[in-house]
Amino acid sequence: MPQSDVPDRGGPLAEDEAEDLLRCICFKTGPPRTVGVELEWFVHDLRLPRLPVPADRLRTAFAALRTVPLASALTFEPGGQLELSSPPAASLMECVTTVSADLTAVRTALAAQGLTLTGAGTDPWLPPRDRLLRRPRYDAMETYLDRTGPAGRAMMRDSASVQVCLDAGHEEPGPLGFERRWRLAHLLGPVLVAAFANSPVLHGRPSGLRSTRQGLWADLDPVRATAPDTRREPRAAWAAHVLDTPVMCVRGGDGDGPWAVPESLTLRQWLRHGRPRPATRQDLDYHITTLFPPVRPRGHLELRMIDAQPGEDGWIVPLAVTAALFDDPVAAEAAYRVVEPLAAASADAPPRDALWRGAARDGLTAPALHEAAVALFALALDALPRRGASTAVRDAVAAFHERHVLRGRCPADDQPIPVTTSGAPGKDIRT
Repeated sequence: MPQSDVPDRGGPLAEDEAEDLLRCICFKTGPPRTVGVELEWFVHDLRLPRLPVPADRLRTAFAALRTVPLASALTFEPGGQLELSSPPAASLMECVTTVSADLTAVRTALAAQGLTLTGAGTDPWLPPRDRLLRRPRYDAMETYLDRTGPAGRAMMRDSASVQVCLDAGHEEPGPLGFERRWRLAHLLGPVLVAAFANSPVLHGRPSGLRSTRQGLWADLDPVRATAPDTRREPRAAWAAHVLDTPVMCVRGGDGDGPWAVPESLTLRQWLRHGRPRPATRQDLDYHITTLFPPVRPRGHLELRMIDAQPGEDGWIVPLAVTAALFDDPVAAEAAYRVVEPLAAASADAPPRDALWRGAARDGLTAPALHEAAVALFALALDALPRRGASTAVRDAVAAFHERHVLRGRCPADDQPIPVTTSGAPGKDIRT
């Protein structure tokens, strides 16, 4: 989320300036050196997790958390989800060590307040959450998203993810080049959705999907959560996508006033016509944060398609697998060969296509995704020692491989699925 609700006082931004900025700031190329992760968690009562936590209690606990020294950035999502964003780490193990220490500190502080963290792509128990954060931008976001149905509110308030952040890659062609990494991220995406699907329930009811969170993204407006055409050169494709996506909202003149929510106004149109007011560089930066594609370039690449994972350390497995497949040259080249045939199934389409929807619905019971996942996990396990992964990390990946991937299962298959007519939890119907 953006850092400020107050608009800048810079001059108007021209369309060609915006396009140049997008090409420069969204793909910062160079040899891959760093890795990061962003973890979202639901906060539940430690003893009664199926009951909502009052907003005042959450605010008190979050205020106390802000006094805890952390290396990661601590933020909160509109529904009260807690997010930790790691600093860029020089290695996978540095990232794991830093975030693990921060999570221990956060859990300790929350436990003192009688609260705990829950890892799931959607809240497995609670009805729709109230919005904890009351700011003009969130009012405007909900107004915009409500135009296309309830998925937007549920995405804002009731979903959580593991986002893996990787360097864009260098200019040269090959497995570590930014064009190959951009395309690999999109082809790998459905496999990651399927392997780590962990959200079969929404608002206490089974959704019929293994990744309800991915289903919510697919049900947003027709452009905002989609990917640009990955057959095009990445910089040009992304710049066009940003410019031709409708503007979600226009920031107000001060921090407290309401924000305008225009109808069908693309950023390109706004830049050309200067209405309702001239757009600035900060408006461009904010607009980028309102795009929710599966892979978002922000200098580095954000892989945004992975559900939050169960357990205290479940997040380590998708981080380790993804980092190994991208940053080890041998694994990256082999991984690309594994997922390249999936391009024929998806036709380079955005996440509304059959492959992505099938991943959300079927998980690894889909034969093509299961076959790819088995091969990709084997490549990751082979690469992790070369990436300096600890025995504990390698063992965690191997255990996930054996328990889930080889058996065509995902974490959602371990969750009890309620039978309910009222939204209250029911018995498990999963065989």
